[in-house]
Amino acid sequence: MDASFDGEIRLFLRELSVAAAQETLPAFRSSLTIENKASSGCFDPVTEADRSAERRIRSVIEERYPTHGIEGEEYGLTEGSSEWSWIIDPIDGTRSFISGMPTWGTLIGLLHNGAPCYGMMSQPMVGDCFVGGGELAQLIRPEGVISLKCRETKLLSEATLFSTTPDMFQLGVELEAFNRVSSLAKLTRFGADCYGYCLMASGFADLVIESDLQFYDIAPVIPIVEAAGGVVSDWEGRPVMSGGRVVAACNRSLQKDVLDILNKVS
Repeated sequence: MDASFDGEIRLFLRELSVAAAQETLPAFRSSLTIENKASSGCFDPVTEADRSAERRIRSVIEERYPTHGIEGEEYGLTEGSSEWSWIIDPIDGTRSFISGMPTWGTLIGLLHNGAPCYGMMSQPMVGDCFVGGGELAQLIRPEGVISLKCRETKLLSEATLFSTTPDMFQLGVELEAFNRVSSLAKLTRFGADCYGYCLMASGFADLVIESDLQFYDIAPVIPIVEAAGGVVSDWEGRPVMSGGRVVAACNRSLQKDVLDILNKVS
């Protein structure tokens, strides 16, 4: 990747994080009208903050890169004429957002021919902005910039595992497979949403196992994890090019052991 383009995209992702925060922060921990997007009995909340943040992000991208495609959770796909496109989850973790918990984040990724190349996760309430791509992952905070590196945990018995919720796994073999890995891990924590992947890239966790994801849930964090030395795949070990079931691990050795367990059960 050209160094000037790399620098341009990294700065632009930070610009997008500021634009998104101008929409999300005033609404956080305020009186919100909450809608349920689900057509069935489940609860899939959305707020005007989700929509206004995505509108703002789209506007900034369209002004800077008018030929790029854009896909977002709230407003779908806008086709472009370039091999480059953007993917947006304006508030990943809306359930946390409406509950006042600062574990949500804005996710934005840049794709090249559909493959994630750069990604950003911003949590403006606590001042964290994670940016990754190429061979560099960073945490950008008001007091400075920290380079990220996954730790080298090789044994599942020494691993910290994140997942958003056990409810995301289908009852039966899928949930049984996750529970088997969880029972062998040192520590399992729930409720992190996109933060789990970024904390793994920062060296505070070793695994993230999830299911029932959309591509906008995972695409922006893949470059952050990979640039920090980690690996992301589906449960069969293939590159993640859509949503579904995902395993992120701090190294390939741990990933292999986890995939063996998941597929032995499922």
